[in-house]
Amino acid sequence: MTTYSLLAEIQGTPPGVPPLLVTPGFVDAHIHPDKTSWGSGWLSRSPSPLLSDLIANDLHAQLAFDDDVESRAYALMKQAVLNGTMSMRAHVDVATQLGLNNIHGVRAAADRLAPFLEVQIVAFPQFGLLSNPGTFDLMEASLAEGADLVGGIDPASVDGDLHGHVDAVFGLANKHGRDVDIHLHDTGSEGLRQLRLLAQRTVAEGMQGRVTIGHAFAVCDPQEPELPATLDAMGEAGMWMATCALGADPVPDLQLLARHGVKVALGSDGVRDAWSPFGTGSMVDRMHLLGYRTGALTDADLERCFGIATTAGAELVGSAAVRSFSGASSKDRLEFTANSIPELVVNRPGPLRVIRDGQHISL
Repeated sequence: MTTYSLLAEIQGTPPGVPPLLVTPGFVDAHIHPDKTSWGSGWLSRSPSPLLSDLIANDLHAQLAFDDDVESRAYALMKQAVLNGTMSMRAHVDVATQLGLNNIHGVRAAADRLAPFLEVQIVAFPQFGLLSNPGTFDLMEASLAEGADLVGGIDPASVDGDLHGHVDAVFGLANKHGRDVDIHLHDTGSEGLRQLRLLAQRTVAEGMQGRVTIGHAFAVCDPQEPELPATLDAMGEAGMWMATCALGADPVPDLQLLARHGVKVALGSDGVRDAWSPFGTGSMVDRMHLLGYRTGALTDADLERCFGIATTAGAELVGSAAVRSFSGASSKDRLEFTANSIPELVVNRPGPLRVIRDGQHISL
């Protein structure tokens, strides 16, 4: 047995045969399968420094796709399964411009992969929750038609109503007994202020451990004087941060967040969508990027990245398949050619086999 707290087990092999590393499956804790062009034609992009422009570009791209949501989502989610993802949290757009079409499409794709992939769907009001009339009612309807969690996005800068947006999100969550997962791109002191408000609201509602902040770029700047107090508030509220280690986007100091009790999960975010041409649907690639972006050098640093992509994500989403891993005899496991977890993170090989319920899967 390795020293990775049952994160993996080395299987003995004959002389001259590469070692077999057996690990738990991966969890993609933040992905947008409804936006992907995976399995479809090439999508050209229009970059912009403005979030509002990027959101508008995304809507234009979605409305222009020839392939339906289910087909594109299934293609990407199948790719994720073959690369070892056993659970994912999918953020899916809900808006008057789209209705519940994306929710229905991603849920249908998830149902087709149900023997191999556990999927949580977050109803995501990317085009505005309150500022886009009719979206709030659609958000509520989505919770009866395939969505599992209540999402939100930049309450102050996108919706223009910090307190109203937070009231709406937590109101829906409490009414329907759901967890919350909010995108927060805002940086600096304004982003930190919103995070402290969300932490306070989490505690006030008794939802400790049930609120996740996606991206949370504000906590990635160690020079911000209010950062320690903000992280303390998040830690006390049991809030999670989902990071994606994307391109030039900020990444957190993983050790600093751990010291303040803020748990971190890892996701792909958008894959081959209007936002970016990059992404593979592989959490092996994503944990490698997390290590690279955060300057992981030691074995402990690299093992932390693996843990964030597996056991931490499994804790967040409650993945039975990943949390049940106990070694090479586990019914749900991955098998790699690698000598150790650090080597796996650096070399990023694809799995030799993905085992679900004791069976080698092939799709």
